[in-house]
Amino acid sequence: MKNYFFTKVYRWLLLLFFMVSIGCKAPYVQQSNQKMNVLFILVDDLGVVDLSVEGSTFYETPHIDKLANSGMRFTSGYANCSVCSPSRASILTGKAPPRHGVTDWIGAKTGLAWNRNDKILTPPNATHLPHDEITIAETLQAAGYKTFYSGKWHLGGMANVNKKDKGAPLTSMPTDHGFEINIGGYKSGSPSGGYFAPFKNPALGGVGEIPQGKHLSQMLAEETAKFIEVNQDKPFLAYLSFYAVHGSIQTSEQLWRKYQQKATQRGLADKRFKFDRTMAVRQVQDNPVYGGLIEQMDDAVGIVMDKLAALDLLDNTVVIFTSDNGGVSSGDSFSSAMLPYRGGKGRQWEGGIREPYYIVAPGVTKPKSVCDTPVTGTDFYPTILDLVGLDLKPEQHQDGVSLVPLLKGGDITKRNLYWHYPHYGNQGGEPSAIIRTGDYKLIHYYEDGRDELYHVKNDIGEQDDIIASHNDKAVKMRNALEDWLEDTGAVIPTLDNRFDADLKAKQLTNKRTVHLQKLERNEAKMLSADWQPNKTWWSSKVTSD
Repeated sequence: MKNYFFTKVYRWLLLLFFMVSIGCKAPYVQQSNQKMNVLFILVDDLGVVDLSVEGSTFYETPHIDKLANSGMRFTSGYANCSVCSPSRASILTGKAPPRHGVTDWIGAKTGLAWNRNDKILTPPNATHLPHDEITIAETLQAAGYKTFYSGKWHLGGMANVNKKDKGAPLTSMPTDHGFEINIGGYKSGSPSGGYFAPFKNPALGGVGEIPQGKHLSQMLAEETAKFIEVNQDKPFLAYLSFYAVHGSIQTSEQLWRKYQQKATQRGLADKRFKFDRTMAVRQVQDNPVYGGLIEQMDDAVGIVMDKLAALDLLDNTVVIFTSDNGGVSSGDSFSSAMLPYRGGKGRQWEGGIREPYYIVAPGVTKPKSVCDTPVTGTDFYPTILDLVGLDLKPEQHQDGVSLVPLLKGGDITKRNLYWHYPHYGNQGGEPSAIIRTGDYKLIHYYEDGRDELYHVKNDIGEQDDIIASHNDKAVKMRNALEDWLEDTGAVIPTLDNRFDADLKAKQLTNKRTVHLQKLERNEAKMLSADWQPNKTWWSSKVTSD
């Protein structure tokens, strides 16, 4: 009896010790006195189903798949906007677009300058990331981190600042917002000069001689890897922001041939597009140029991850991977299909705002862990601070929360997620504001004030508007949305008296017929065995070694 008693007490004490040790476990048990490093990988225009780890059977992304499976994959990860600049600003500031003022891609026409015959006048858009915002890079730099930026910026530059305003700063580049080094980031949102050297990017001047035919994604990854190697003994933030996979899309002849044959072997589709309200939307993933471009970007991710492994830094580096908006199923290059999600970049449905969203936090996340809790781009800022052991800055990252409890397998307080995109994009999206509450998503349209309500868990394709049968739910969500818009100072668009309804009907008919038919022909040609874009395949035939 005595032995039984002591055995039982011993077991309880052991269990208690285990529970306390788990509960008190720090985010990361460091192997040295060095702080945790951060590698942030941001891909441009990459859709949530553009990766094989997310279910694509056409694109091949083994390096990103490995990364995703090394930590936590969020199945309801969202960008803060359906287009790039607002989402990028929100990641860096922890604030929703209405707060920092970047509500559309920088350089887009607004107000009376928008002359495509639409119902409303969209409000002004900031010309650069505000300098009074304290970015995550500035916060980490102040804490002793070496900070590095590589790739697409699109948050201002010399040409995007009003020089007549003497009080305005002359530049708004990465180096003006906490990054000590900038390789390739400036005002442009697309790869000037294309994806193969020689490039037309003034921010690449410090790289040195770039061999003709060098792929942009590879070069940006190699520069990031060099920075990591040089600073391996210091805490660092390496921010790799690919221009890929933004249009105009390009790849090598070899990779085009690989995906052309893959699509042909699977059986070519008779039709690839569906007209959805305002524009044709791609329904099939079989673009061989886009497939090659994704593979080249994936290989570039492998370059950086291999460097971390070679330097024995994987156990001391938080790695985050995401995109800035949905995949391009309409407009731009009409590159990919987001099914089973509806729409894509620039559009108000899930295909426009759901993202690949992966966090690898050594000592915190378990390999192949999955989380269904809705999260968004503003959450990265406080999560990074929490993971590296720095105090949170709630006055700055007002719209984000630390996801560390989720990374540990726990929960966070339930909350609504919000979006405000009062603009017309190049992809057929309709100006709107959105709220997600639990599994319900309400879309408010600025053109006519109507609302749509979807249960996104049961109806992921957003085909069944249930607002008529769930009016009470919709009213509560709409009221919460209005409160949020007011709290963030969101600017609401007004009607445009230039709108011509008859002309709009003719324009839509042309898009539904002539333009859609042209798209079908061009995509079919790209899959022909003898297709080629030009004699040099965008200079990719020039050796890069």
